Amino acid sequence: MADTLVTTAFDTETGVARLTFNRPEALNAINVPLAEAFLEAVQEINKLSGVRCIVLTGAGRAFMAGGDVSSMAGTSEQAGAAINAILDAVNPAILLLRGMDAPVIAAVRGVAAGAGLSLTLMADLVIAEENAKFLVAYNGIGAVPDCGGSWALAHKLGAGRAAELMLLGRTLSAAEARDWGMVNDIAPDGEFENRLNRMIGKVAQGPTRAYGAFRQLIDRANGDRLADHLEAERTAFLEMTRTEDFAEGVSAFLAKRTAAFRGQ
Repeated sequence: MADTLVTTAFDTETGVARLTFNRPEALNAINVPLAEAFLEAVQEINKLSGVRCIVLTGAGRAFMAGGDVSSMAGTSEQAGAAINAILDAVNPAILLLRGMDAPVIAAVRGVAAGAGLSLTLMADLVIAEENAKFLVAYNGIGAVPDCGGSWALAHKLGAGRAAELMLLGRTLSAAEARDWGMVNDIAPDGEFENRLNRMIGKVAQGPTRAYGAFRQLIDRANGDRLADHLEAERTAFLEMTRTEDFAEGVSAFLAKRTAAFRGQ
């Protein structure tokens, strides 16, 4: 088992590995300990033999409500250190997940925002509960998507819809997310586990090595290498932590008020 902040379970008969973000009191908002536990969990799964499918989900009422903004408060140096520490764990975890053969399914209940949206988009397939919500959220604190979010938004949705989510702060319902190509299946609350298990069963019985090769081909066809893009995101996010708007965005978020951005 990984750290209790991220739990893992593996069924040797089916080859299904489940990874659960387990910080429900904070809607699974990602901070440094959770990020490090995520990397540890992915490394643990990578060591297993016979993995045919990986499921990402969140404990409690949310998949992941973005980053823990309270950890980004303070000076730009303090914010930058927190961002670097999170991405030093999350970025390698993403690359490790994308480098495995087993398809990744994101099972989304509640909200997938910020880093939660990014990790949802990094999955191969997404199933959502009918009341799930999807939003970029970074615009609210004067930052840019990280954890592969801008890479996946451009590749899965296109530049126009990516801009709509970021610039207009759109929140998508599960139905809208499916229409946009972000979600593959929607399930009512009482049917969520059954529908998820059907999707898992279909994927876990497939040609796993061919699925892995297919993902690598798709990623290569998309142009910009994910590893390079993850670092470009990091650089852009760190630049934003030195802006007045970022300081205002974090302050407003923590005070639960509307940010008054000045474009500085």
